[in-house]
Amino acid sequence: MQKHKPLKRFGQNYLRDQNILKKITAQINPVPDDFILEIGPGNGELTEFIYDNSKDFYAVEIDTRVIENLQKRFSGLKMIQADILKLDLRTLERPRGKKIRIIGNIPYNLTSPIIFKLIDNIELISDAVLMVQYEVAKRMIANKGSKDYGILAVLLQYFSTPELCFKVSPNVFYPRPKVNSAVVQIRFKEKDFTNQYKQTFINVVKASFGNRRKTIKNSLGNSIFKELNFTATGIDLTRRAEQLDIKEFEYLADYVLSKSDQSEST
Repeated sequence: MQKHKPLKRFGQNYLRDQNILKKITAQINPVPDDFILEIGPGNGELTEFIYDNSKDFYAVEIDTRVIENLQKRFSGLKMIQADILKLDLRTLERPRGKKIRIIGNIPYNLTSPIIFKLIDNIELISDAVLMVQYEVAKRMIANKGSKDYGILAVLLQYFSTPELCFKVSPNVFYPRPKVNSAVVQIRFKEKDFTNQYKQTFINVVKASFGNRRKTIKNSLGNSIFKELNFTATGIDLTRRAEQLDIKEFEYLADYVLSKSDQSEST
């Protein structure tokens, strides 16, 4: 089988260590009833470990060079040649409405956009097991008050339960990246988030961290919420965003929605 060299423009770093691939597979723990979508299978290193354990296995790949090889090697693999950020996950044929399990060694420069896409489609996804940059993994699980606590931590910890599973050395990739990596598992919550609430919460969190060195009052005052008076929330607005816990961001989002409902009823 022809092996293609990774392309820099796609942010490709192929994982080639069999022990790490086995550890990732154990973390995924695939069963035949799973509906799996792999992001960027490349030459199929991880695909090979998962393929025999899943009846419903899709893979989305932007690199046209590898698709023919993957289809020959895994005859039942449902290949989609597309950019994951442009793929409408609702178009996937999910038997009996199964939720999707996302896996993949994703391009590090696209980690945040991919995470935001998963949150946007939270009603379709059960969990995700992803290889990401180690520094980003730390930001996903960061606690209030730490330097890593920001938009990514708040959004992921509100909509899911993120876990840093294990750290991965640069030496197991080709080409060797300049950073350490980590495997993370993101288990999405079953709570029924409406699109309106989901978007409101995201907007509030982004606005709060918009001016990281400023107080919440100033950050929100310089955002799309500048017309609202947040003092009624009872939250101490003299603090900075990294000093608020997840529940307090929820209070802010609830307040925005309550004001939106009032304006629509008048």
